[in-house]
Amino acid sequence: MRIPTTAALAALGGALVLGLTVAPAAQATPTPTDCTTDAFGIAGKYGEFVLGDDVHSPDAEGAVAVGGNADFRGGFSVANELSAAEVDALPGRASLVVRGDLLNGGSATVVMKGNAAVGGKVTDRAVELHSGTFGQKADLIDFDAEFAKLRSYSATLAEEPTTSGAQVRLDGNRLTLEGGAGGRNVFSVPADQLEKAKEVFIKVPAGATTIVNVAGQDYDMAAAGTTGFFLSGGQDFVLDDKLQSASDGKVRAKLLWNFPDATKVTKNSQAAWPGSVLAPGAHLELGTAAPVNGSVWVASLHGSGGAETHHFPFTGCLPEVPGGNTPSPGTTPGETPGTTPPATATPSAPVTSPSESAAPSDSPSGSATPGTPSPSGSSTPGTTGDGDGGGDLASTGSSGTIPIVIGGAAVLAAGAGLVVMARRRKQA
Repeated sequence: MRIPTTAALAALGGALVLGLTVAPAAQATPTPTDCTTDAFGIAGKYGEFVLGDDVHSPDAEGAVAVGGNADFRGGFSVANELSAAEVDALPGRASLVVRGDLLNGGSATVVMKGNAAVGGKVTDRAVELHSGTFGQKADLIDFDAEFAKLRSYSATLAEEPTTSGAQVRLDGNRLTLEGGAGGRNVFSVPADQLEKAKEVFIKVPAGATTIVNVAGQDYDMAAAGTTGFFLSGGQDFVLDDKLQSASDGKVRAKLLWNFPDATKVTKNSQAAWPGSVLAPGAHLELGTAAPVNGSVWVASLHGSGGAETHHFPFTGCLPEVPGGNTPSPGTTPGETPGTTPPATATPSAPVTSPSESAAPSDSPSGSATPGTPSPSGSSTPGTTGDGDGGGDLASTGSSGTIPIVIGGAAVLAAGAGLVVMARRRKQA
């Protein structure tokens, strides 16, 4: 059956009009517009970033920066899991930075990748470097300025409203945090509620950023004897560990625990703790058991045995930093640890001798602003490098609508012209 030309053109025009009124197909949830992937600046490049003293063994897989004294008398290795690009992005390419003294008591302190920069004395054994060089330098990083930024930003994150629809449920000793936002999920949990959880379950879309704001001055994971953190990116829950994690690690990589008011955070349990820990005013007691699968930014730290920090850098999308996060003097990526720094004030504080006890205090060390004795000498490491990071914002899907509308209008106009021509031919 032949369809009259005018009818066919009318049908075509109607179909185009109908198509233009239909909403575009659902797009992936866009990344929040207030998004930065570099919220922590210099601190974000280090797996352990400590304002005061760091008493730790046997290793940290990422880079370590200590604003006080580093007591590695149990033996310590650093930076084995860093990539070449990650080393290049560090200030002075230094994967180990100690502003005060480095105490090793004859045990080996080994830097697997990158350089080492120490401001004070090294006792009783020189740092072993596999691919870098040693520099005597006390002010490669301005720890006081960086921690002022971290404290301010931690308080800012704590004011983020809980995501609409996000749920926090405590059923007996099982705590579940569940959110459906594809961009960012924010949860608020009192420390005493988190302490009651023997098992913690977190379910968010794979690739979404998760912020868990924990209110309170003291959090002790050992209170309930937490045995596991289970993550889900939309599928089954997976017990997090170094070799396994939900959605190939996408949930863990964007999980942040924020303790804005804490003075002490105790992890001592058999459970690996997934995600990064921001507790800029707290002493972090890692104990002797399982690791943190992420970065830690804390006032002081103690840990040994299996209480390591594993190299799973935070990659989440966080709110923009108020005023930006500009590097402090002497912290330019690629700067050589042995080079002469700009003139700056040198803080003063006590120096720990190797004979003193390595036992940590329950509160952040009084040497949070440690001594930086005059360097007895300097050496200039070899190469330097620069690294950049960044992230693209996801398309909202609306950019293709205007071309479709214009094109549809053109087709309609052409169709109308054909209808007129067909009618004239018929009348002729």
